[in-house]
Amino acid sequence: QEQLVESGGGSVQAGGSLRLSCAASEYTYSSNCMAWFRQAPGKEREGVGYITSVGTIRYAQSVQGRFTISKDNAKNTLYLEMSSLNVEETATYYCAAHDNAVCQLRQELFSTWGPGTQVTDDS
Repeated sequence: QEQLVESGGGSVQAGGSLRLSCAASEYTYSSNCMAWFRQAPGKEREGVGYITSVGTIRYAQSVQGRFTISKDNAKNTLYLEMSSLNVEETATYYCAAHDNAVCQLRQELFSTWGPGTQVTDDS
């Protein structure tokens, strides 16, 4: 069964940090490509970064150096650690997965999505 469930969202002040989690079913966790996307109010959904089944990680330029994607194979869980957050990054964050050979931050490639977790501004 394909399933993803995000957690860890909350209020954060500008410059703050937060770690998001995405619990996956065993089937989905074995996907070739798992990624994080986000959608701010009134804006298009955009890619944050992805990790492949062999551990290749790529980030959107806007988050490079501030965000870190990782996986815990024992827990079938994907993580997104965010630091130096700014107000413009207030959004609903989604994890997604697909099993195609090519892993890119193109949302149309992703067949499985979680319901999202909200990151809000606490300032």
